[in-house]
Order: sequence, then structure tokens, then C-alpha cells
Amino acid sequence: MSIQWPARISLARIPTPIEKLEDRGIAWGGEVWVKRDDLTGAALSGNKVRKLEWLCAEAQANNADTLVTCGGVNSNHARATAVAAARLGMQAHLLLRGEDRNPPAGNLLIDRFLGAQVTFISAEQWPQRDALMTAIAADLGSSGRRAYIIPEGGSNAMGSLGYAEAALELLIQASQQGLTIRRIYHACGSAGTAAGLALGMASAGRADIEINAVAVCNDAPYFDAQIQRIIDESVARGFVSQDIAKTARWRVLEGFKGEGYAKTTPDEMKQHAQLARLHGLFVDPVYTGKAMRALRQHGEAGLLQQDVTVFWHTGGIFELFAYAEAVGAL
Repeated sequence: MSIQWPARISLARIPTPIEKLEDRGIAWGGEVWVKRDDLTGAALSGNKVRKLEWLCAEAQANNADTLVTCGGVNSNHARATAVAAARLGMQAHLLLRGEDRNPPAGNLLIDRFLGAQVTFISAEQWPQRDALMTAIAADLGSSGRRAYIIPEGGSNAMGSLGYAEAALELLIQASQQGLTIRRIYHACGSAGTAAGLALGMASAGRADIEINAVAVCNDAPYFDAQIQRIIDESVARGFVSQDIAKTARWRVLEGFKGEGYAKTTPDEMKQHAQLARLHGLFVDPVYTGKAMRALRQHGEAGLLQQDVTVFWHTGGIFELFAYAEAVGAL
């Protein structure tokens, strides 16, 4: 079984390294390695750039000159899209849920620095985000521009190819290091990373590796449906066969959102700071911090004892700069 790969462009610094987390002040409960996708670049750091390599290639094939996408006010994906657009000589229009911030912080600061066009919407408008992006694209078209719409998180069949490819990258590294991987933990906010990893492992005949997608918002039924939607779309577009799709496996983990999406507590921030101070590894309160919380709790419960566990670090360091008050209170 194999994946039919369309064209892509090179934006990410890959392959990213895998590094062992030593038992240094934190008891992991087993052998844990980190897949460092926080090192895919500088301004383009994080998991979104892997998806954008495929999405931007399709945008270029469609002769687009503007990338339109959406996210929260401090969205990693929106920031990465704005950076990718600048790298490719394109423009970016970002539809962001939340209020403008003056001065801007975190990812919004980068968006502004890049000169991306930003439209802010309320939480009540968020369910209409796809229609709103379509309207933005139509307005751009009326002024002579050609827009390419990228869904939330870059999470569709095309974008998920970035993590199907990344799954194969990890398997090569594991073989080189002599590692027997049993499970993967990663933050799940729009389902594209989970779908890609599941498809990549299935295509390699490694559906035995657990894909643990830690929900940072919504719930398991929601993400199960989103992952299946992306997999079905991958079949419809001819990227994977029905046989691969049928063997794709994943598990959505609930119970680690804390107070909710993009919300944190002093105790959670102390855990994030402990990880940074003991290992020089930075996680953010929105995504990777919640996934790390799941990993640590499962380690304490003795669930990571067999073979190797991989924490897939999907980036988000710019998110930290939007939580200056929480960091100052440590």
C-alpha cells in the first residue's frame, strides 16, 4: 500500500530531530522521546508548515496570489500562513476569532509585522467561518486578485499529507536509532495532524502504533468525525486507497483541556515552566502544554512502560508571549 503524493514545495526544515527525554526531575514512567516539530523553522516553526508545503503548492498551481485562512486571535496556523505567503511572494488575509490587541502580542504581533490583512470576528460568528472566507475570496476576486482558501488549521486532505509524510519520516528515524515505538501523543485542535499520522502509519503497515490525539477543545466525537472526514476526502481525491483508509487507527483523548481552549491556570503554568527549566523544552498553554499534561498523567499512571513513547511537539512558542502576566506570576 502506498500514498499518491501530489506536488509540494519546500518550506520546513525537515527532517526534524527526535530527542530522548531523560528522567531529570520528572518521572515519565517509561522511555519517552520528543519529535521536535517545534524546530521546523523560526517564524515557520510548528506543525502547520508541514501542511502548508502541500497547500501552498496547490495554491500556486491554481495561480493564486493571496492565501485566505482562519483561526483564533493568537493562531499558530494563521501566523504560519502569513509567513509562508510572504516567503512565496503572496499576500495573506486572516479571519481571526477574537478582538484586536493593541499592542499586539504572540502570533498576532507576527501577523501585524508581516502586514497581513486581518478581519476580526466574534465567537458567535465563528461557525460561519467557511462562508466568511468564501466572501473574502469573492471580494478579492472582484478587485482582480485570486485567492486560495485554506481551512482552519490547514486540516483537509491536502494539508494532512504533511503528517502522512512525517509519519514515514519518524519510522525511518526510529529504525536508525533502533527504537520500537508503541505510541505517539500530540495536541489536536483541528484534526489534520491526527488524520495524517493515522494515514501515514497505515500506509506503512504500522497501524499498531497508537496515535493519541489530545483534544485541546471540543470532544472525542467531534474530532473522530473530523479525522474521518479528512480520511474520506483523502480517498475521494485519490491520495490513498480505501484499503489504507480502513486500516487507519487513532484515539482521541479527552480530559486535558483544563479550563478550556487557550485558557490556563497557575498550576499548569508551573508545570510548563518546570519542563523548560529541567529540559530546555518549551510548551504552550493552548496546544502542546495540554498534550504534555496527558503524557505526564499517563506516565504517572504507569501506562507508558512498554516500548517507546513519542511526544510529537507541534510548536507554539509564540503563544507564550501572549501569556506574559501568567509567566510573570510564576
